[in-house]
Amino acid sequence: MTGDEEPQEVLIITGMSGAGRSTVADSLEDIGWYVVDNLPPQMLKHLVELATRAGTRIPKLAAVVDVRGRDFFSNLRDIIHALRDGTQLRVVFLEATDDTLVRRFEQVRRPHPLQGDGTILDGIAIERTLMSEVRALGDLIIDTSDLNIHQLATMIRETFAAEDTAGLQVTVMSFGFKYGMPTDVDHVADARFLPNPYWIPELRPYTGLDETVREFVFGLPGEAEFVANYVEALKPVFAGYQRENKRHVTIAIGCTGGKHRSVAIAGQLGELLRELPGAVVSVKHRDLGRE
Repeated sequence: MTGDEEPQEVLIITGMSGAGRSTVADSLEDIGWYVVDNLPPQMLKHLVELATRAGTRIPKLAAVVDVRGRDFFSNLRDIIHALRDGTQLRVVFLEATDDTLVRRFEQVRRPHPLQGDGTILDGIAIERTLMSEVRALGDLIIDTSDLNIHQLATMIRETFAAEDTAGLQVTVMSFGFKYGMPTDVDHVADARFLPNPYWIPELRPYTGLDETVREFVFGLPGEAEFVANYVEALKPVFAGYQRENKRHVTIAIGCTGGKHRSVAIAGQLGELLRELPGAVVSVKHRDLGRE
């Protein structure tokens, strides 16, 4: 590689059928990645070798690998391990809840590729078992249960289009525990140790995006100490991630309903983390707007 060439990056896009692999592939193509769909895992090594040769070099290569490969799929784990040696390889794993996947298959009126004579749920269960070891190798795990195709496409474009400007892509997410724990996160913090603005009638209609709620939350005993100490605790973690070439991290801040405390703290935390070197930070609110 000459000094003015881009370092080669290789993505493997995999995960559950119906979780959004095609959307991810299309979004990567839109921002300049060369994408190969439904590639048998055994062909990955040959594709990467071809993409590194002078004259045919492809600096940003993505391959969609899934259970359509059938017998080929059983070797994917070993091939991932082999490719990590000497290749800047990352695995993006897409998943969703059973209910979400069933609904998506029913909407398009197509069977699950592994259901055979059984039900869609039978196929999903088989696929989860097949995917369990590959999921453990994922560098970026995305739960698309609460994302439509436009939101997923935006997430992919924001994540991968911005990578040239940062060593670490950080997402700070607020959520409500009563709607369930998020599954696609690296760190979870609980803001329920703070008094809940929901029980103050004049604050209940507002959210943590409103200044009146932010002032209340930021003035609570222990809040400033918690956020400051959390940022300090994350500094060596972020530095370690960058040394290990981990490019994405998601931090979830939860409260009861995901409307007041977690929203205010997620925004505050995002502002402070943006000051850390080598990080691009985005903030999203999973449950804001739910009743």
